[in-house]
Amino acid sequence: MNMNRPVRILNLITFLGFALLTEPASPEPLSPIVKTVDLDLGESKKVTLYDGSIASIEVLDVEPVTDPVTQAVRQVQVTVLVNGEQTTIQSGNYHLPVEAGGLQLDSPVTSHYLELASQDSWALEKDVRVRLWPQNSPLLWPGTFKYPVNQKWLASQTQYSNEPVQGSGTRGDGRIYYHSGLDLGGAENMVEVSSATDGVVVSARGEVLSGEPEEPISPRYDVVYVRDARGWYYRYSHLAVIEPELQIGQRIRAGDKIGMLGKEGASGGWSHLHFEIKSIQPSGRWGTQEGYAFLWQSYVQEYDPVLLPNARPHKVVHAGQPVTLSAANSWAKNDITGYEWTLSDGTVKDGLTIEQVYNEPGTYSEILKITDVEGNYGFDVTMVKVYEQGSTGKDGLPRIHAASFPSFNIKPGDLIYFQVRAFDTTEGYDVWNFNDGSKEVTVKSNIDAENHAKVGYSIVSHRYREAGDYLVKVHRETPQGTATTHLHVKVEPN
Repeated sequence: MNMNRPVRILNLITFLGFALLTEPASPEPLSPIVKTVDLDLGESKKVTLYDGSIASIEVLDVEPVTDPVTQAVRQVQVTVLVNGEQTTIQSGNYHLPVEAGGLQLDSPVTSHYLELASQDSWALEKDVRVRLWPQNSPLLWPGTFKYPVNQKWLASQTQYSNEPVQGSGTRGDGRIYYHSGLDLGGAENMVEVSSATDGVVVSARGEVLSGEPEEPISPRYDVVYVRDARGWYYRYSHLAVIEPELQIGQRIRAGDKIGMLGKEGASGGWSHLHFEIKSIQPSGRWGTQEGYAFLWQSYVQEYDPVLLPNARPHKVVHAGQPVTLSAANSWAKNDITGYEWTLSDGTVKDGLTIEQVYNEPGTYSEILKITDVEGNYGFDVTMVKVYEQGSTGKDGLPRIHAASFPSFNIKPGDLIYFQVRAFDTTEGYDVWNFNDGSKEVTVKSNIDAENHAKVGYSIVSHRYREAGDYLVKVHRETPQGTATTHLHVKVEPN
């Protein structure tokens, strides 16, 4: 058995000394299953896990990987000795915990991300952060966390964890804007946002509940905070609408509606939910509690997918230089037998990882298809931003964000809404190809470039006559380059 692999199937019945793992009878307080430890290179510690067992962990090596354009850290390879077994885990984005040394573990962040960061969201004061769980346990107590948006997994553009923010480049002071929390892109004012947990509404519309600690809450007109029984604070940002009945001090249940996904506040003008968890870190300070694996666990529990393709995060490269595209962050219940890439130059390549060279600047969108041993398949897309040789990313490339709604349970004849907005350009038009033989549709988005403009996104609708998988393409050609993105629309048989 390969122990250094992403956790693939949740055992929600028993683990170690626990039986019939269900939501504890008393909702408060609720102790997290995860244990977090911060370590310097060469440092070792013993950690008492939730089940009472003792784990030993030592950091042996830390190697950052930077991109050639902005010199931003894209991921860090962290080699650790855990219970006597050596393993390497990837600290970065879209990585699930791996199994090693009879445990599950991940590394949300290292100090390399903070060296040139424009902000510190993590409260890390050592070299490496590692999180640990018993081997067969869930990542959070079942029944205590729900997927917070009514759309499918990776339905649109995402900006997760410590990803360098798209379009920001290197700032004038040399700092890099690394993201904090999880951005789930979606259709503006169409995707419903719900509470991920039971808890208390401690902030809404800029108001804060009396007696709450100041640091983990940054109130704003478009933001809601919920405190759960773990003592964690959950931020829901950029909401187009906050439920009128939602008031501070109110108790809320997981799945209760909070509002509608939008682009308000400091959204950068693209429609998404900024979802972030804050908790006390080993430094004793409030910092981000990495949430990607929690989103994954809740989605798997609620929707029971057989596979979840993942071609992300986005890539940044100079024209003429090779870039590696990877499907390694994909997940499946059964063995994956095929990785197929359909590329923007018309070629098709097979492989868990492939290498591609782009000769012209622009924003490219590449399609991944994975297939499992039983013949099930699914799609994801990744963005590749290609700059002129010598660019440091300060010169803007044209970008577009697209989303559609609904993304679940679509049948032939159902009306689907498609939204698109262009960024960093005022030239050109957005051209939709719905990949079903119908005529292309040309629209003009970003008529008003102000971030919150009501006419930022253009909206078109479409109906598919037959069941199938459709890779919808929208692109905009400008003198600065072409920006392209794709959406996967699955139409189920009647």
